[in-house]
Amino acid sequence: MAAFADISSLTASDDLTPILGGYWPGIQIYYPPIKYNPLDGTYESIEQAKFRLQKHAYQTKAHTLLFDLEDGCRMKEMSRELLAEELPKFPERNFQIAIRINPFRTQEYDEDLKLIKQIHKYIDVIVLAKAGEVYGDAEIRDLSSWLISIGSNLTIQPIIEHPKSLQIADKLMSHSTVKHVVFGIHDFSKAMAYKITPEGWIDELETFFNILTMEARIKGRGVIGGVEVLLTPNSLPDSCLEKKDIRRWLDLHGDDASRHVYAHAKRETSMGLTGKQVITPNHINICKVAFTPSPEEIQHNINILQAALEADALLSGAIRFEGEMLDPPMFGKSLQNILRAYALKSLKKEDQDFAMHVLSKMPINTIKENWPYGQL
Repeated sequence: MAAFADISSLTASDDLTPILGGYWPGIQIYYPPIKYNPLDGTYESIEQAKFRLQKHAYQTKAHTLLFDLEDGCRMKEMSRELLAEELPKFPERNFQIAIRINPFRTQEYDEDLKLIKQIHKYIDVIVLAKAGEVYGDAEIRDLSSWLISIGSNLTIQPIIEHPKSLQIADKLMSHSTVKHVVFGIHDFSKAMAYKITPEGWIDELETFFNILTMEARIKGRGVIGGVEVLLTPNSLPDSCLEKKDIRRWLDLHGDDASRHVYAHAKRETSMGLTGKQVITPNHINICKVAFTPSPEEIQHNINILQAALEADALLSGAIRFEGEMLDPPMFGKSLQNILRAYALKSLKKEDQDFAMHVLSKMPINTIKENWPYGQL
């Protein structure tokens, strides 16, 4: 990382990715490799699953396509066969591919690792179910070492699904292979014998959510939010980007489930989460627009930072802006919002150049205060 020891030497042409720690997992959609058909009570054949994958998975609008080999997968052996055949054939993509594997040192886990050894070049992330519950953070250490042994640079996303895992969350996140962790709300609530509701689970698990996000912030890691079980009949159109557009769509076409899903995603965004898991394509866009700063928001943040630069107040001083008194912590929040858009692959090139210009004006410690995910 010596190349970034002097941040002021950066130019607009430099790549933000190594500085900011890469793109976020964003909206992750669970994709069942072999799907159950409730209409006739049977599972797909390999050929049917291949057709569905090519028709839908190739064109997903999610940030991450998450293939589930654990709880949501009954036909595990056939699913592994499908992934081994099809993942090498994927066309060029602008989304990540993740595989959720079974708990550490189970028989299915060992079979999952055999698959990953075959196809690790075609995936980006391993999501480890029930991480740390039996063997502690040694699970991450062992899996990380195994990845090195096969020459893979995959990252690991541990799922925190038990109070034992939450208790050692800082240790799970201390490994360099871990950039983000997942809050597995349903297994976690089961382990706690808590009754949660599809509408109110954030409030019902707020204490544990806050503990996890605090530990992650200290470690410079991201947190991926809870998966929704509410099903929505409609999908938010791609043309809805601004908050006013979303509110109008929700008023005209939304239902209670859509409103709850959007409200939860907005709440998780305000908590600084770096991703959210969904189980239906209808949730993808409504969660994306909740997680992603809108064009109007980005322009507002840029205007604030431009005013701060003009007043030479970026690091020290205060300015009056649109009826508010703003100082460096406020400027840092504006920068965070712009960098959030970058991490979710929604920042225009000229705005990336502006972000790089602002970063070049900041000492490394200030950048790390505002953005703990990078590699400075």
